[in-house]
Parts: sequence; C-alpha cells; structure tokens
Amino acid sequence: MIVGKVVGHVVSTRKNEHLIGCKFMIVEPTADMGCTFARVIAVDNVGAGVGEHVLVALGSAARIGVDRSDAPIDAAIVGIVDEGCNRFG
Repeated sequence: MIVGKVVGHVVSTRKNEHLIGCKFMIVEPTADMGCTFARVIAVDNVGAGVGEHVLVALGSAARIGVDRSDAPIDAAIVGIVDEGCNRFG
C-alpha cells in the first residue's frame, strides 16, 4: 500500500465490462514511498477528489479492496488520509 496525492482524473467511455461504473483517478505517490513509478491510475470507490491524500492498494489487494475480484484492476484508492498529511508531503 502506498500514500499518494490525487492529481487528476481519467475519463474512459470504452472499457472492460467489469470496469463499467468505475471512477479513475491519477495518483502521484509521495516522495518517501520509494516507488519506481511517477503516477498511477487507480480505481476510486471512496469518493476521493483532486488534491486529497489517499491510500492506494496495489495488485490483487486492489481488486479485493474494491470488491471486484474479476476486474483487471492493479491499483485502487481504498482510503482518504484525514490526518498525518504533513509527513507525506
């Protein structure tokens, strides 16, 4: 799991049938997460908005976290950080 900041959203009108109804957000991991990627597209079913710090589950935990075990999901926002954001930039 990583902590990141929502920096945008993605609109997809054509997608896998298991992703219909999903909202996609662009998340930038915080500097101290040690990630090898700059940004990730994550499914959001917790209602995160641009500028918010979020918890992102990766891999199979992402599919479980959004209750879509058959969907091709590799990253999912599973929480919004309310406190402790100063530590994460």
